[in-house]
Amino acid sequence: MSAARITLGMLRPVNSPLRPESPSLSPSPSPSPSPQPQLCALAGLLHIVHVDAHLVVADKPAGLLCVPGRGPDKADCLAARVTARWPDAQVVHRLDMATSGLVVMGRGAAAQRALSMAFAQRRIDKQYTAVVGGLVADDSGEIDLPLSADWPNRPRQQIDLAHGKPSLTRWWVLARDVAANTTRLQLAPVTGRSHQLRLHLAAIGHAILGDVWYAPPALAAAAPRLLLHASRLGFDAPASAPGLQGAAGQAGAVRPLLFNSPPPF
Repeated sequence: MSAARITLGMLRPVNSPLRPESPSLSPSPSPSPSPQPQLCALAGLLHIVHVDAHLVVADKPAGLLCVPGRGPDKADCLAARVTARWPDAQVVHRLDMATSGLVVMGRGAAAQRALSMAFAQRRIDKQYTAVVGGLVADDSGEIDLPLSADWPNRPRQQIDLAHGKPSLTRWWVLARDVAANTTRLQLAPVTGRSHQLRLHLAAIGHAILGDVWYAPPALAAAAPRLLLHASRLGFDAPASAPGLQGAAGQAGAVRPLLFNSPPPF
């Protein structure tokens, strides 16, 4: 099967496979310290994938906010759970409440700035796993459709060919389930717009199962949760930030890290 490119609603073949190259990152140790009793009492289980002097990588469950929402009923969130254990941890990026998977937080202002800059400059290897409705015809492809906020229906987003921000998603097929009429995809968002993966896939007729905002009713009801998981996160550790040390103990040394989280579906 050929690769495909979806741009401004049109589908056309492309010449080369679009599977992102895996960076030469070395797996890091993945200690899993037990949450302190007061943290469990505050907010339940906290799954830590990695922690060191500069960062914390957590595996967020679906249904949990990354940061507090408005009102006391939305105070519980990943940031609150992490900072209850590591008070110097600061938010770098977010996942949708309905999305599960890997989230990194910087410990201290210097680490947070270094990681935030890496995200802004697209020096992060981010990949997601999703299960979508229908049998995707091509083996790989990309979706290039601009997005903007759907202001009357916030927090929904929309395809906006006239005024939307450029948004690019690369994808490839992991498996097809003919009996269930679904496809498991790996996704690599080049840009990081709100709801980008959910809306891009819905726009090409392959909405994510369990997506109550963008999927047709039958697909929205086909799973108990949104089947979207941040399964891979790779970056250079913020050792080059002022005052931080690399793995070799030398200021400015680069320490590449790669984390993987199997999807729970």
